[in-house]
Amino acid sequence: MNSVRSRRTVAALLIGATALVLAGCGSGDDSGGAAEGSVSLGFVNGSTTHFHSCLLKAVEQEAEARDATVYSANSKQDAGTELSNIEDMISRDVDALIVQTVNVDALEGDIAKAKSAGIPIYLTSVATSDMDDVLGAAVVDLKKVGALDAGWIAEDAAGKEVTVGVVAGAPGAASDLLVGGFQDALPKNAKVVADQPGMFNPAKAQDVAENMIQAHPGLDYAFVANEEMAFAVRKAFDAAGAEDVRIVSVNGTEDGIAAVEDGRLAATVANSAMTIGQTAVKSTIGLLGEAQGVDKISDIPLVLVTKDNLSEAPQYCPK
Repeated sequence: MNSVRSRRTVAALLIGATALVLAGCGSGDDSGGAAEGSVSLGFVNGSTTHFHSCLLKAVEQEAEARDATVYSANSKQDAGTELSNIEDMISRDVDALIVQTVNVDALEGDIAKAKSAGIPIYLTSVATSDMDDVLGAAVVDLKKVGALDAGWIAEDAAGKEVTVGVVAGAPGAASDLLVGGFQDALPKNAKVVADQPGMFNPAKAQDVAENMIQAHPGLDYAFVANEEMAFAVRKAFDAAGAEDVRIVSVNGTEDGIAAVEDGRLAATVANSAMTIGQTAVKSTIGLLGEAQGVDKISDIPLVLVTKDNLSEAPQYCPK
């Protein structure tokens, strides 16, 4: 579908905003079906973590509220599958694609494929260095996320020489940016003594943490690239008698905030999946219809959550 047709379609949606909401959304298994709507969106999700599940739910709910059809697919952390999913969405002739990429290095091919088909791409979580061929992006400043956690460690360590372990996610995209931002912002008195990927998999993260604490029994802090892994890391550390290791993490889920409250986590950075999904759908439809006041790049708010400001954490997942 060319961009002119897309814009006309969305303009009709905006004009008819008072009409009855008739559309349904993609099926709950993240695999493609959708009811008829005024605008069709393809959502290519990156994985099956809690973040990705909440992101899908937010996209579906916001699309339904705006009388849009959503076709969804999951790339399961594989760049080849991501491209295949995009090709499938192109074959459905959707008006636009929303993509939570598995690897920023894969985006060049994804964007080129969609551009050749005349279908605009809207990105979630990350942006490209050149946004000319991208409709827009709901951006989480992942380097800043990591830096906020590093800042908490700097304040807590108060100049004391400390050791830090890193349990990263899957190499590429989010994890590399998170870890890079974290390590770049650490003070000189904080030394990273271990850095291994947990692959966004709690079982893998627990294995990594068990090995890490055996190799570094005096570890002071750990940075873990999402809260699901952080809970497994906490379990491994506690089983090894390392209850005093302070863990900082990412997401701000309901369980994550509860873990900060009860002390299992020292801090976490909240970046609401609900806000990302809602922003992606609103902005995609607005940009397609050339609505006034819609930013091409939307920065998602970030909140460093500690015991001192639990009430400031935004809602993470739609009900």
